[in-house]
Amino acid sequence: METLANLAMGFSIAITPFTLLLAIIGCFVGTIIGALPGLGPSNGVALLIPISFSMGLDAISALVLLTSVYYGAMYGGRISSILLNIPGDEPAMMTTLDGYPMAKQGKAAEALVVSGVASFVGALLATIGLMVFAPYLARVAYQFGPAEYFALYMLAFCTLGGMGSNNQAKAALAAAIGLGIAMIGLDKTTGMPRFTFGELHLMDGVDFLVAIVGLFAVAEVFHFIESHGKDSAIGVKLGKILVPWRMLKQTSGAMLRGTGIGFVAGVLPGAGASLGSFLAYMAEKSAAKDKATFGQGNPKGVAAPEAGNNAAAGGALVPMLTLGVPGSGTTAVLLALLLTLNITPGPLLFTERPEVVWSLIASLLIANVVLLLMNVPMIKVFVKILSVPAWVLLPGVTMVAFVGIYSLTGSSFDMLMMVGFGVLGYVMRKLDIPTVPVILGILLGNAMEDNLRRAMVLSNGDWTFLFSSPIAVGLWIAAVLGFLAPLFLRRLLKKPPLPTTDPTLNED
Repeated sequence: METLANLAMGFSIAITPFTLLLAIIGCFVGTIIGALPGLGPSNGVALLIPISFSMGLDAISALVLLTSVYYGAMYGGRISSILLNIPGDEPAMMTTLDGYPMAKQGKAAEALVVSGVASFVGALLATIGLMVFAPYLARVAYQFGPAEYFALYMLAFCTLGGMGSNNQAKAALAAAIGLGIAMIGLDKTTGMPRFTFGELHLMDGVDFLVAIVGLFAVAEVFHFIESHGKDSAIGVKLGKILVPWRMLKQTSGAMLRGTGIGFVAGVLPGAGASLGSFLAYMAEKSAAKDKATFGQGNPKGVAAPEAGNNAAAGGALVPMLTLGVPGSGTTAVLLALLLTLNITPGPLLFTERPEVVWSLIASLLIANVVLLLMNVPMIKVFVKILSVPAWVLLPGVTMVAFVGIYSLTGSSFDMLMMVGFGVLGYVMRKLDIPTVPVILGILLGNAMEDNLRRAMVLSNGDWTFLFSSPIAVGLWIAAVLGFLAPLFLRRLLKKPPLPTTDPTLNED
């Protein structure tokens, strides 16, 4: 009853004309930011913080605006992923695996509807989870130390094998390339440069946004030029745009499973939506009977990661509000906003400033409904992108990519590096080496190294510390099984079926 009373108080603050207008504006702006390659939710929220201060917004209004942008960007990332095979942000990478093949089959509208509904389900249930389970899940997150996080990242890399390629060795090679790129820059402990070859621009490492835009957007342009658009969704004839009720029913289980996995991943500080999306996709693929159809346009491969990354976005607010520890890059920006407004996140926030917490939760619930009502009718507008002539669309995409990267980094060297990543992505595509593990290696590599070093410092160099807790042991077992299982499953699937005897052949 106390929860319902607090929620009613939150809605009384959130349902005012001005706050509702801010939520709608935030959702619309966030959707556009999410759809633009390379920007993503964290950059979108960071760019709007000065605007919120210049508008003279109070703490609650500023939080409503920026969290609406956050959720809107998580929704919008799927648009360019499905239509152009270019992730709007890093969590949307997994959506490209099955979303883009659906677009090439003329099912772009169905993929957008499924992803929109999955995003709504994931974000809505995660917000309810934030409301109900926040204090309890914060205690679980406290159980994760450096050994557990290192085992979690090992689990992620050990299950890369069956994701984007049928060859586990190629997927492992791609992950190793990503980890190698993550090592570029100054060593955080010794301050010594690694793999910089004397280039000052590489001292700060490689920005993952540069890698994402290069490996996906620029490589896609190269591939389109070579194939003359024969293996692209651009120009594909689209059927009538209808709500695919049957497809939504078939993917409902994937949405719920992805939501659960994504929410837990979001609660773990530092795991974030990228890992939530990845784990949701891999879990759905491993549990499915039709594993071979994943990567070829299976709607479940769209629903699971979309529900996972949006649920992780809600879950990431749990450690930020209850522990003062950001669960993702975007919540780190929101945490900075709270501290600037003299609001201290932590266990006492729910009792000392309940109006802030519950108005935020109420605004998130409203934003989810607004995003669903806004995104589904606009699908007709989104799919028009595929009917734009390639000679107009591709230069436009390239220009947006270059302008976006330069506006974020202000470095012409990063633009050259983006082209270099585009060439790498094109070559890897020709060799049938998946590019998603490269991105995941760049994203997770530094965190993985940091947690390994912390574990070794805490244990005075004793490597058995990595197996010192039941959680860590469970994650290591799952990692080993996740690496070995695809090897045996592929052998079983390749075995020819046993000959069957037809009784009619023995009749005289």
